[in-house]
Amino acid sequence: MERLRRTHLLKRTKDDCMAQEQTWHIGTNGPWLTVSGETRHPRGAVLILHGGDVNSTAATTPWEAAVLRMIPFAWALRRAWSDSGLVVMRLRLRLRGWNGTGTDALADTRRALEEVERRFGPIPVVTTGHSMGGRAVLRAADAPHVRGVLGLAPWICDNDPVEPLRDRHLLIAHADFDATTSPDESRAYVHRAREVAASADFVPVHLDSHPMVRISRWNELAVAFTGHVLGWAGTCTAAR
Repeated sequence: MERLRRTHLLKRTKDDCMAQEQTWHIGTNGPWLTVSGETRHPRGAVLILHGGDVNSTAATTPWEAAVLRMIPFAWALRRAWSDSGLVVMRLRLRLRGWNGTGTDALADTRRALEEVERRFGPIPVVTTGHSMGGRAVLRAADAPHVRGVLGLAPWICDNDPVEPLRDRHLLIAHADFDATTSPDESRAYVHRAREVAASADFVPVHLDSHPMVRISRWNELAVAFTGHVLGWAGTCTAAR
């Protein structure tokens, strides 16, 4: 009976979360923003990006694993901070790949940030990205209203610039068993970013790997970092 009750509560929570979401088409062929939380008079925003491939010109779909992987982050952030005025947005990129210079992924990210300002004005934004999406949010950190960047097992190379993070808050979390992207590269990047960022920290996620199986731990980091950057720490209104 207890198991059935928990299953029912989980399903009801999932249904409630999905019912409150809406999708915005930024362009005719994407990218797309799935939006929830405080959409009338938000005081802050979080933009969430999924991962992808090194090279692929295939179009993304709403049901691929990389996209679905970010849904629990949106739910956790909305539960924690929507009463404080947070609007939560998941960006689905047009293409799966970074494709050399990352032109498409970066263009999509910047268009999404421009859309936030167009609809809501100059509210502070925290960007969160996994894997390839982590690389995109790090590169786009110099957008006008970005205040903090959270990289979740981001794909980083040793020549990636840190200048976009000037005066921004940075947190990178990386699983210690990640065999897809490099925790060592993340640590080195954080070290370099400390020269320009308002703050820069690295958090290891133990006993986990690139797909972020221990999702509750990753969610806790996203909730805490977002609240800290937006100045809402201690005002969380729901269980994390």
